[in-house]
Amino acid sequence: MTLSEYFETTRGTGVLATADSSGLVDTAIYARPHFVSEHEVAFIMADRLSHRNLQSNPHAAYLFLERGDGYKGTRLHLTMVSQETDTERIKAIRRRPLPAECGVEGESRFLVQFHIDRVRPLVGDGPEGT
Repeated sequence: MTLSEYFETTRGTGVLATADSSGLVDTAIYARPHFVSEHEVAFIMADRLSHRNLQSNPHAAYLFLERGDGYKGTRLHLTMVSQETDTERIKAIRRRPLPAECGVEGESRFLVQFHIDRVRPLVGDGPEGT
């Protein structure tokens, strides 16, 4: 199963971790990534702390915990490669309407694209860890 197939078929909870240029870390709940290719993903982001951190430090990590018993999932190590504000493109790839609690209507949104630097299992290093 490819990574894009895994995220398309597996339900769970995702957490994106970013850090500013001083190394101060932030974490936030994020939906499953949108796949641009098997080596690049994108997230729709508001102009909040996670997005602001990426302006000074392009590195991030995404942890995905599968729904169910136990600790199954995956971790992605990411580097931001681009961002855009094309409202129509963002609307086109969004999986579902934005819940009211996720922000102020009219708030700026960014489609932030990342290169996948490394894939690791949720627990341990497994065969992909180096």
